[in-house]
Amino acid sequence: MLHSGILYLCCVHHNSDTIAAIATPPGAGAIGIIRLSGKEAISIVNSIFRGKDLMQQASHTLHFGRIVNGDTVIDEVVVSIYKGPRSYTGEDIAEISCHGSAYILQRVLLLCTSRGARLAQAGEFTMRAFMAGRLDLTQAEAVADLIASDTASAHKAAMHHLRGGFSHDLMAMREQLIQFSALIELELDFSQEDVEFADRSRFYELIAGIELSASELLRSFGLGNAIKNGVSVALVGKPNAGKSTLLNALLNEERAIVSEIAGTTRDTIEELLNINGITFRLIDTAGIREHTTDVIEQKGIARSREAMNKADVVVYLFDVAAWLESDYEKTELLRQTEALQAQGVKHLLVGNKVDIADAQQAADALHAAGENVLLLSAQNRDHIQLLKDRLYELVTDGMVQHEGTIVTNARHYAALQEVLRSLADIKAGMDAGLPGDLLSADIRRCLYYLGEITGVVTTEDKLDYIFSKFCIGK
Repeated sequence: MLHSGILYLCCVHHNSDTIAAIATPPGAGAIGIIRLSGKEAISIVNSIFRGKDLMQQASHTLHFGRIVNGDTVIDEVVVSIYKGPRSYTGEDIAEISCHGSAYILQRVLLLCTSRGARLAQAGEFTMRAFMAGRLDLTQAEAVADLIASDTASAHKAAMHHLRGGFSHDLMAMREQLIQFSALIELELDFSQEDVEFADRSRFYELIAGIELSASELLRSFGLGNAIKNGVSVALVGKPNAGKSTLLNALLNEERAIVSEIAGTTRDTIEELLNINGITFRLIDTAGIREHTTDVIEQKGIARSREAMNKADVVVYLFDVAAWLESDYEKTELLRQTEALQAQGVKHLLVGNKVDIADAQQAADALHAAGENVLLLSAQNRDHIQLLKDRLYELVTDGMVQHEGTIVTNARHYAALQEVLRSLADIKAGMDAGLPGDLLSADIRRCLYYLGEITGVVTTEDKLDYIFSKFCIGK
């Protein structure tokens, strides 16, 4: 259950109302579901249902019958009944499983609203579950992540949060801080006796432990963000370096037009590639060169630079054979590498067309130059799997086998940063010998940000924003 510290105004969200919504995606399908929640949910459905008297039926039961409007039969349906508090929202819930016609669903929903239900707002069912203490805020947000998950990794991370794994980590930190805070507060009551109930040396150990846990959670955000939102990868380089051929090789299909004519690709092409459960959005760009009089090519180059600036990862492709033969190409590669490093962009240098160059000579020269370069042949599809592995390693940042909580939410990341700042202030205060009342203020600030993540302490406006991103029927 949630603590009483949650700030909310039930009247704003009309929790006494019965809400209704279509809970299945738009479009024709075999089944469509209309969900109602509230104290009148079962009676409203019962008023348009012909079959058993739903008011007399037990919770968690299914009932076949017809939805009618007067003497007109709208559809044959199955109605599910879940009585509060043993339901998703903690309230009475009725779900009508109709045939998946958009016309039927709208007719049934209209009947429900004409009997006293109102249309649900985005995320209102899950907000009611949160208000009733059925879920904390991290679990509620995991519901939306689970619905949006389209890879095994995203599904795994969302399920971990939904089952309370993240909440457990946070509550363990919070409980330890609360216990020590209580001892500090107790010292204030006996300030004239100059007694010390809180062991400072143990508190240093506690702070170090929480700092380590929070730092690990923060570090996981890079992987979590990649799992949740995918990774944009810009394939950039000079004209005719083989970017489109590489795109085709990565996708294992002929997606982009390839020719020997430099500048064939005039605009960006985007395709999705799943590598070990992470979605990579590959962006094939027009070849970048400094001087061209072709207006269309100039626009393509401008878009290439824009894609390069926005990408999470840049794969800079160059022609190995040309690099071996030209000092200018060596200087140009070095300039591009320094520019990427200066911008702090994650990047891979990929030498292509090794099949038409002396592979050993190229490898020796690149090693001598100190470049961390992957050599491949996009045409022959040699070392393509190695490139995929490198991309995956670059994004996961050594956390490939991470089995604990992975932070996927920017709100959680920001709050954890504040937790670390608060812990640093607490430790600095202890080092300076600050009195208990000043230490207590920093401890309360740390507790606030830990509680903000799970929703133990939050504001009405923040709840509105979080749940507004849900779908209507959830």
